[in-house]
Amino acid sequence: MTAQQLKNAILQMAVQGKLVPQDPNDEPASVLLERIRAEKEALIKAGKIRKEKNPSVIFRGPDNLPYEKTGGKTRCIADEIPFEIPDSWEWSRLNNIAELADGDWIESKDQSPGGIRLIQTGNIGQGCFVSHKEKARYISQETFSRLNCTEVYPGDCLISRLPDPLGRACIVPFSDERMITAVDCTITRPDTKLLFAEYFVYFTGSTAYRRYVEKNSTGTTRKRISRASLDKTLIPLPPLAEQVRIVAKIEELLPHIEEYDRAQTRVEKLNAEFPEQLKKSILQWAIQGKLVPQDPDDEPASVLLDRIRAEKAKLVKTGKIKKDKTESVIFRRDNSHYEKLNGVERCIDD
Repeated sequence: MTAQQLKNAILQMAVQGKLVPQDPNDEPASVLLERIRAEKEALIKAGKIRKEKNPSVIFRGPDNLPYEKTGGKTRCIADEIPFEIPDSWEWSRLNNIAELADGDWIESKDQSPGGIRLIQTGNIGQGCFVSHKEKARYISQETFSRLNCTEVYPGDCLISRLPDPLGRACIVPFSDERMITAVDCTITRPDTKLLFAEYFVYFTGSTAYRRYVEKNSTGTTRKRISRASLDKTLIPLPPLAEQVRIVAKIEELLPHIEEYDRAQTRVEKLNAEFPEQLKKSILQWAIQGKLVPQDPDDEPASVLLDRIRAEKAKLVKTGKIKKDKTESVIFRRDNSHYEKLNGVERCIDD
């Protein structure tokens, strides 16, 4: 298992309610959702907010299957639910628990030095904001007003609708700069009473979310996820207190995953180098006389060399070959190695 696979498995456990224990004292997500719906109804009645066109309510039917009521119609959504969740959790569409908005279409001619920073898909890492400050682009206040841009604030979540990977998300960090984002980024502003931003971002790293995004993407050469598909993303919603515990546990485990990744990299390097290192070791053993046992019946190399030198001396004497002017003879004396070359002896222990 790679470090990334381990991280994916942990994130999947987290969003299935298997990473931290449930606390019976937590307010169930269903109660919280009901209270938020009641608060919205009161605000609509008072004329403070507009009524949603097709609000979604997901609930368990008498047959224990999940149903969704939207626009006065109710349908079974069992085929959309990817896994079971604890009793204190609820399923919800993303656009019911967060405010979503598209980024702005900013052309090159609209950009200018300084002013309001333009956040692009390249700034959205998987779970982290990538600054790229040296490549930052900006628009003027005049352009911001003319195009009626949507401002991005620290704490907002940004989702990339382009690869790689598709649908990745991050939290916008604190900044002194005013910011907007590009058209291929979706601004997601969680309802803080329902959804912890860090939990949502970790959710976007889970296998279930990745599968949903891939299944609902469009395009051949370059995949894209639509805003409508992001709106309809099903979120497994734990009680808010449990979301906080889940995030804390993930962040406790992340350094260990990183250490695992470093260890795995070292192991892969050793495995890649092992065959060549083994070959070198075998050859080294071979030339040191450690690869096969010695046979006492073998003629020693010293006797063989002496016989060869005697044969050469005879051939030189009969004029059949010329005498070797630089003949080297290596021998041991006083437990040291010596070489006799051109009549001169020297120690060659070094």
